[in-house]
Amino acid sequence: MGAMNEIVVYLLQTGLGLYLLLVMLRFVMQLANADFYNPISQFVFKATQPLVGPLQRFLRPFGCFDSASLTLAIALQAAGIMLVLALNNIASPNPITLFLWSAIGILGLLLKIYFFALLASIILSWISPGGSNPAVYLLYQITEPVMAPVRKLLPPMGGLDFSPILVFIGINVLEIVVRNLAASVGLYPALVMGL
Repeated sequence: MGAMNEIVVYLLQTGLGLYLLLVMLRFVMQLANADFYNPISQFVFKATQPLVGPLQRFLRPFGCFDSASLTLAIALQAAGIMLVLALNNIASPNPITLFLWSAIGILGLLLKIYFFALLASIILSWISPGGSNPAVYLLYQITEPVMAPVRKLLPPMGGLDFSPILVFIGINVLEIVVRNLAASVGLYPALVMGL
């Protein structure tokens, strides 16, 4: 029974985690005002619309800030935590703790999305500089709002752009803060995606 329970938890976390990743990508793409007609954007929006759409009737976006996607992401994270705890016969925490755990998990996932998007855009800029692939363009659109202010602080020197190093350092510092915040509220990292 232990192995079967572990398999069910793994499958649940994988499926829920992938959908949660799509919802957060939707949130990030709207935050970055990414091209809606990009084929990857179209896939993400179509895959998440069945759950985000009904929420948008009540939770209107604030400019580029999609409150419906963020609310859905927190709700999915909370549902995942409760299901994993229930499958392991552990009582769910109180609603405030559950919300805190979910929000911390979402924050951690957001940092990971930016970390890997930045890493992928750097690698692709070496392999295919100026490429017109939809994925390359989308990565640029996601990372540029974060990179532009840092690039103003540290302009390219000798043709080399050192601003990604500062962004990576900033992301790592924020990840340390999130991990310590998770520990301070008693969050076990395996319960949430993103930590």
